[in-house]
Amino acid sequence: MGKLLIYGLEASPPTRACLLTLKALELPYDLVPVNIPAGEHLLPEFRQKNPQHTVPLLEDDEVCIWDSHAIMAYLVGKYAANDALYPTDSRQRAIVDQRLHFDSGLMFTGALRPITRSVLFLGETAIEQSRIDAVAEIYDLVELFLGDNDFVAGNELTIADFSFVSSISCLAVYLELDPVKYPKILAWLERLKELPYYEEANGVGAAQLEAMLKSKNFTIVA
Repeated sequence: MGKLLIYGLEASPPTRACLLTLKALELPYDLVPVNIPAGEHLLPEFRQKNPQHTVPLLEDDEVCIWDSHAIMAYLVGKYAANDALYPTDSRQRAIVDQRLHFDSGLMFTGALRPITRSVLFLGETAIEQSRIDAVAEIYDLVELFLGDNDFVAGNELTIADFSFVSSISCLAVYLELDPVKYPKILAWLERLKELPYYEEANGVGAAQLEAMLKSKNFTIVA
């Protein structure tokens, strides 16, 4: 196996979900920075690898895979010593898959990405309250998902946790987690932060994105 290449940027939540997976599996990789504002993701050589011109993109020898959820599943399936991070048991995998679809359909794509795109790339500084209310609804569901479990898909760490934490650590920039309403989410976050690779793989990039967003001085309007 040659060294894996992951194209993206640390501030990107989906990129960080993949970095968490790579670190958990102790796989050697190089992070290849892609300057989105400069349009590097639209260059012909990048679009040849990924026609959707999104990050992250994984290059494993001649194989190119994009979408963080697909990348994480691929990495576990090909390189993990066991199936702990992405169970092969049909019921357990279905729960993990549901969480991944929740992130891709609602949490990241439905809530985080539209707000962040409008602030960083469209120059909007007024965020409608309805968008923040949608974030609160996501928090409500994640609190229910956790229930009495330690992690979002049960009592074992899975790639679903990596997707959730990369998104939620940035949603908190728009709506702080209330310790009274969301004690389970906050306890889960602390659990994730105890991972030896958490800060390098997610904490640094989340702080970068938070600083970028706060520098835009956005406000929430009714």
